[in-house]
Amino acid sequence: MASLYKKRNIWYISLSINHNRITRSLRTKDYTIAKSRKPIVETTILQELIGFTESSLDLPFPELVSRFLKASHPWSPRTYEMNRYILTAHLDGKPLPTNPTSRAIHIRHINQCWNWGLKNKLVKKAHIIPGDTKGESRDRVYTECELNLMFSSIKDDSFNSFVRFAYYTGARSGEIRSISRDNVLENSLVVRGKSGRRIVKLNGQAKEIIHNQDVLWNYSKDYVSHKFKKEIRKLGIKNGRFHDLRRTFGLNLIKQGMSIYKVSKLLGHRSVRTTEQHYAPLLTVEIEDFEL
Repeated sequence: MASLYKKRNIWYISLSINHNRITRSLRTKDYTIAKSRKPIVETTILQELIGFTESSLDLPFPELVSRFLKASHPWSPRTYEMNRYILTAHLDGKPLPTNPTSRAIHIRHINQCWNWGLKNKLVKKAHIIPGDTKGESRDRVYTECELNLMFSSIKDDSFNSFVRFAYYTGARSGEIRSISRDNVLENSLVVRGKSGRRIVKLNGQAKEIIHNQDVLWNYSKDYVSHKFKKEIRKLGIKNGRFHDLRRTFGLNLIKQGMSIYKVSKLLGHRSVRTTEQHYAPLLTVEIEDFEL
């Protein structure tokens, strides 16, 4: 019978077979996670001892998904939930989304699970779904005229402030919606980003907006998306999405001469490479349109 013990804040499994004790790290500090991994690792050790290796396994996809979600990954809670949602939908037989970007995300996560199973010798073949895994690259940015039109014409004062604050900070909708007064500092604020907590710098315009906002924005994700599209359609602005404000913020900083490294930090990207991938095509367009 295997038992769990903790060493240097990491959980381990210990198993005694024929007076020989075998230990394995469960690679987690969380007891709940360690407890869920215990039977999987225990089975693996027993199979190895009797000469039955994982390479002879060919797990059905539901079991592979279960192991994949319980394994140790450097995921944020949001990434875990996305994997769980997509893989569960696939197990339930739901069709892939028709939207190219959403479809690419689903394919990428499903294939990642298969590749993980192949790498860990849990399946003999990865049943990869063919198709685009990057989705359509969106390059919509707002002109100065479009921004001025939004800022001066959206009648709902609170939502107008929300839109302007998004542009002047480059923050994501979810990051702004998560703000509490305790998170607001003198020149910055703390938000929950895609990769966890991060600091958002506040320029003069952003500080004025947040300090004059009596009640912080308690909007839902869908409300922001639909409300924004409705407002800009009334203004005659076409093919616009709320997230395009963030892209416009980043591009305008680069065009003003700010280094890609600093822009990456302001946007909260995990690496400069991510920023380059997003903005290099936009800068190429600018160069191609350049005339003397």
